Parts: sequence; C-alpha cells; structure tokens
Amino acid sequence: MSAHCQLTGAKPGFGSTISHSHRRTSRRFDPNIQRKRYWLPSESRHVRLTLSTKAIKTVDVIGIEAAVARIRARGVKA
Repeated sequence: MSAHCQLTGAKPGFGSTISHSHRRTSRRFDPNIQRKRYWLPSESRHVRLTLSTKAIKTVDVIGIEAAVARIRARGVKA
C-alpha cells in the first residue's frame, strides 16, 4: 500500500536517525495511513479511500460528499 493520503496529500518525509555517537542513517517518517470504506449516498455505492488519520477526522467534520469532491478536485480517482 502506498503511503499517500488521497484527501490531504500527506506522503512520507525523509530524514536521519542520529545515534548516540552522532552517526546518521537515513529513515522515513510515514504518515499513519488507513484504508477506510464509506457509503456514498449520491452514487449509491461504497468507496474505499486511503486516508491519513487526520483526514479521517476531516471526513467526519465535512462529510463524505465534500471529501470526495475535494479528492476529485485534486485529480485523484475516488
């Protein structure tokens, strides 16, 4: 599963792990991505979205219809 949020566009950040001796090694900071299924009343079907946990809270506030409209406006298939 790709570590990208369909709603917010969150993707992995990159940085360094720094040890006690101050050696640096590369690492990834992945967003907390979940797959969630919502009922879309306007189309009478379920949609399965790949969302960050922040985006799931956003969907709870703005509603699934508005969230899918935002996703489609970004050019992502939903």
